[in-house]
Amino acid sequence: MTGPGPLAGIRVLEVGTMLAGPYATMMLADLGAEVIKVEPAAGDISRQVGASYFASLNRNKRSIRLALETDAGRAGLTDLVAESHALLVNLKPSAIKRLGLTYDALRAHNERIVCVSITGYGLHGGDSPAFDYVIQAAAGIAALTGDPEGPPTLPGYSSADNSTGLTAALGLLAQIVSGRGGQIDVSLYEVMLSQLNYHAAAYLNDGVRPTRRPFGAHSYYVPAQLFPTAAGHLALFITHDGFWKSFAAEAGIAGFERMADRAARRAEVLAAVTAALSTDTAAGWEKRLRPLGIPAAAVRELPEALDAPGAPVVTVGDRRAVGNPIHVSEYLPTYRPAPELGEYGT
Repeated sequence: MTGPGPLAGIRVLEVGTMLAGPYATMMLADLGAEVIKVEPAAGDISRQVGASYFASLNRNKRSIRLALETDAGRAGLTDLVAESHALLVNLKPSAIKRLGLTYDALRAHNERIVCVSITGYGLHGGDSPAFDYVIQAAAGIAALTGDPEGPPTLPGYSSADNSTGLTAALGLLAQIVSGRGGQIDVSLYEVMLSQLNYHAAAYLNDGVRPTRRPFGAHSYYVPAQLFPTAAGHLALFITHDGFWKSFAAEAGIAGFERMADRAARRAEVLAAVTAALSTDTAAGWEKRLRPLGIPAAAVRELPEALDAPGAPVVTVGDRRAVGNPIHVSEYLPTYRPAPELGEYGT
């Protein structure tokens, strides 16, 4: 059964480029919000990256072309603001202010408008370049990633942009629920620092500096990392003694029954687990451990994950995409293709 989306009746304006802003508003559009993408004459620069890239971030939206540097463009925007619930922008702070895309500049046209800014370092944090990978480096993500004997490493996707987009969408909805207009200020830098939660707490409270460990090993849980096997790598995540008991019985490992013992004797535990896992393939271990309720998965490449049964792949026009991960009872999103430039108006 499907009914109206939970955000039906909500209108959101987007002045967004590339990834963080468009991803935020696409999530909202999938859930029923009306999203109007405000684009310059040449369109969002991500249209130049490629059709698949643009489509992956802009389904279920409408596009309007407005030259916000002109009086006519600003008038067109304020007309839309008067009839909208929120405006989400991801541009440099100076551009946001120059174009009048803040609550202070727009409240005269709609006292209850929610204005959300996505920037690198905050609406008042300056215009320093702040693309995803730059933020991952600046916030300590890259220094935590990769083999300790090798160079710092970046995840293979835009984790800062995606995380900030979701955070901005949350802030936008929270302010709408409050019934008040206002300015929401979200920065990539602060979002990524917030996602280092337990690492940050360990340093701020206990003076413990994060350590980059082989195979991405967890700071607290042992064993919780990637392991080589007879063929392929296995992600194993043992977070409590019950998991360890079941795993140790299946793998033929004696001892290390308590979490504190495993943490204190990390090297011994990892050696024993590595030896045990070398006797079977990653796929074989997954089949053996999953029925026991033990968190484990063979490392797959993205095509394998997308081709697996149950993968949330949907059809959007003449393209395929990963569907919205939020499942709402009695609502099934309708996925419309990304808009042609200016199809809603110019």
